[in-house]
Amino acid sequence: MQELSVRHLLGIKDITPQDIQLIFETADNFKDVLNRPIKKVPSLRDITIANVFFENSTRTRLSFELAEKRLSADVINFSSSGSSVKKGETLLDTVNNILAMKVDMIVMRHSSPGAPHFLSRHINANIVNAGDGTHEHPTQALLDSFSIREKYGEVAGKKVVIIGDILHSRVALSNIFALQKLGAEVMVCGPITLLPKYIKELGVKVELDVRKALQWCDVANVLRIQLERQQMKYFPSLREYTLYYGIDKKMLDSLDKEITLMHPGPINRGVELSSDAADSHHSIILNQVENGVAIRMAVLYLLASKTA
Repeated sequence: MQELSVRHLLGIKDITPQDIQLIFETADNFKDVLNRPIKKVPSLRDITIANVFFENSTRTRLSFELAEKRLSADVINFSSSGSSVKKGETLLDTVNNILAMKVDMIVMRHSSPGAPHFLSRHINANIVNAGDGTHEHPTQALLDSFSIREKYGEVAGKKVVIIGDILHSRVALSNIFALQKLGAEVMVCGPITLLPKYIKELGVKVELDVRKALQWCDVANVLRIQLERQQMKYFPSLREYTLYYGIDKKMLDSLDKEITLMHPGPINRGVELSSDAADSHHSIILNQVENGVAIRMAVLYLLASKTA
């Protein structure tokens, strides 16, 4: 069996295009499993996985938990809100206490960029980064690229624009790395205040006009405004943001070609996307959610074979 070049999935930056293709091929097989009447395989029957979430999550947490259960792993869930972290326990102590209970793999979301990288230097268990602050969210980028591959046959040569709050988005950075490794052209679009200062150094195009961006692309991946991460006002109001960067079905229908609409969720309907756009035939948003389970099954399965 082919195997990954890494022991942990900390970020897309750390993996090779071959790793991504292997994850996709494995996910293809698991997607077939998920469409059977019996959706379970005994692949990780002897593995215990802890979902350690220090930030709120719905889709990612449910997707990982479902992926783990479909692989027959034993699953424990940890949420910082009702834990000893509130009593002053450190991240390393928290995780070491969980590992003392013979846990094999950690899926972690944390508000601090680099938290999974720090842990990987101190513990033996495999780590999957489920989002670290504004840094990376590797499984989201993998499922986004997998969804593009499913729709078009391949990612190479496709034009993908990421629209919205690029500055505070971990999804944007991981997507840029994944799409470039797979041979896509990438553009970012948003208000100048929500674009990182040196974003062009990542080799992406920059566009401030959302209509021009949509006209250029094959796929538009629309991000929400991350108000919970913003320490100051980056634009006058949500109403003004919607006026300049909101996408509706009328705008999509006015383009002289068909494009595909994506969103990592949660959608703020009426802000970055109108309901008629989000629910239109352009959208593959629910396909992304479905593919998330298969991608996470593939990642967990491949990493389990790299246990220390």
